[in-house]
Amino acid sequence: MAERRAAHQLLDKPLVFDDPLAVRVIGARAEANLPEQPKNFVAARFRAYMAARSRFAEDELRDAVAHGVRQYVILGAGLDTFAYRNPFPELRVFEVDHPATQAWKRKRLAQVGIQVPSSMTFAPVDFNRETFDDGLKNAGFDESAPAFFSWLGVTMYLETDIVLGTLRAIREMNASNGVVFDYAVPRETLGFVGRLALDAVSRRVKKAGEPFRGFFAPADLIAKLRAMGYSHVEDLGSAEIDARYFSGRTDKLHAKGQLGRLMSARG
Repeated sequence: MAERRAAHQLLDKPLVFDDPLAVRVIGARAEANLPEQPKNFVAARFRAYMAARSRFAEDELRDAVAHGVRQYVILGAGLDTFAYRNPFPELRVFEVDHPATQAWKRKRLAQVGIQVPSSMTFAPVDFNRETFDDGLKNAGFDESAPAFFSWLGVTMYLETDIVLGTLRAIREMNASNGVVFDYAVPRETLGFVGRLALDAVSRRVKKAGEPFRGFFAPADLIAKLRAMGYSHVEDLGSAEIDARYFSGRTDKLHAKGQLGRLMSARG
């Protein structure tokens, strides 16, 4: 995912998602291969979706900060770079990830010369022994204050009850919390081409040891979020993503035909 975001910085103009650290954070070896990233329409659409997904999350975060939120939690942060280019001096950022993943990231940051700011806190969580909110408490997170959460590129690898339980926990932690995440739709709701694409991606991720597990029908997921107490729910499919972020482009970059959707929910 980090390489796709970095490729967007080099291959696409104008940028949908401007991340001046995206290329640096992936490391010199990966960076050297970026100009050779394939420019076929499948790769371009996937890259467009990755860019729009990150842009959507940070747009929603900006609105949350404008309404007084001062805590931002990135679940499954990976090589996300927001904390190292955070434009909001009053915003404290928590990155939640597996301890080994965070150790790897910290080493990478040091290698490429990206400093960890004082507003950034690593919240290591071993999900075999603790929950994400336990990890946040140990990192100094204030549950009594509202927070905004992003959870990108993760839900499709988890069982549906785990996804729903996490979304419920975010809401129960503080009624003013908000969250942005993406999710995959069931195979039977896709057309012929969509099923072929899903099958191809599913084989690839299964071979890598991370099979897809969680799928949601949009209307059913929206109903479940409202039942949890989220009063505002926004759901974006490919058409809405293209209309919002890719309208009027001359390079034909768009997210058409994506298997994933974007969701924003808040109290």
